[in-house]
Amino acid sequence: MFGSILGKIKGVSGEDKVHKELVQKIAKMNLTDMKAYISDRMPDMSVDEDGISEIMTRLLKEDEKTSKRYINADDMDSKIKKGFDLVLTLLTNKKLTVLAIEQVDEFIKTYKEIIDSYDKKHKQIYGSRFKDALGKAVDLISLRAELNRKSKVIGQ
Repeated sequence: MFGSILGKIKGVSGEDKVHKELVQKIAKMNLTDMKAYISDRMPDMSVDEDGISEIMTRLLKEDEKTSKRYINADDMDSKIKKGFDLVLTLLTNKKLTVLAIEQVDEFIKTYKEIIDSYDKKHKQIYGSRFKDALGKAVDLISLRAELNRKSKVIGQ
């Protein structure tokens, strides 16, 4: 009785339950849905740090059975482009965290061959766009951290 009042359900805290629901919803999303989530265009879900991290985890995770990742070199060009655009959109989100930036850096390293191949084949510049967006995201996180430090100093 008291567990349900305090937000615990069968030994799982409310926060854990919300996180598991988020993971389940993101696991069912395609790239278009993920981009809509990151752009905060999904009425039933609001963007948060865990969701951003979970999307990056999904893009980076290798399937144990097939040894393939979410985006592969032999995928259709439209899927590769949507995946790249999703990551670029993610880098502009205001809920971006240091963990997500590290995951994007890992994404760039993991998919470097696909990025280079796509850029060469389609005369695109995703390689430099990723680098620029990552730099801006790091600057934004640094600025946010400095503002937090200054506000703490003023508040004391």
